[in-house]
Amino acid sequence: MAIRQTRRARRLKNDMNVVPYIDVMLVLLVIFMVTAPMITPGLISLPTVGQAAEVPVKPVEVQIAKNGDISVRVREPGSEFQQISPDSLVSAVQSRASADTPVVIAADGHVPYETVMKIMDQLRIAGISRLGLLVDQGTTPGTVKNQP
Repeated sequence: MAIRQTRRARRLKNDMNVVPYIDVMLVLLVIFMVTAPMITPGLISLPTVGQAAEVPVKPVEVQIAKNGDISVRVREPGSEFQQISPDSLVSAVQSRASADTPVVIAADGHVPYETVMKIMDQLRIAGISRLGLLVDQGTTPGTVKNQP
């Protein structure tokens, strides 16, 4: 009598069981959905150009021309710019500004950014903490002036 094989050969499965991964993803989704409303976003109040137009105190204005010349004046009607050397910038600003007087820097659009930052660093190291950049009010936000 021939012996019949009653056992079948087991076939290998090449599939990966993804059900446990789906369970983990659903648990993570629920955790993120529950915790997301609890996180408060940081609110930052940035000034716009319209709000920065009015300055309550007469600031000291440092003007940097396209060729690198530096001039200083107190920003009030009838005051004239006085051209100074870069070495005497800090003393000229300190003679015109008190501790509460803001200092604004007006640089030509073609002046390298590095030059403006060096001047800001000089003034900050000298103890002037209220520094700002003067902006052109002639353009509306989002538009660019045509360059000649």
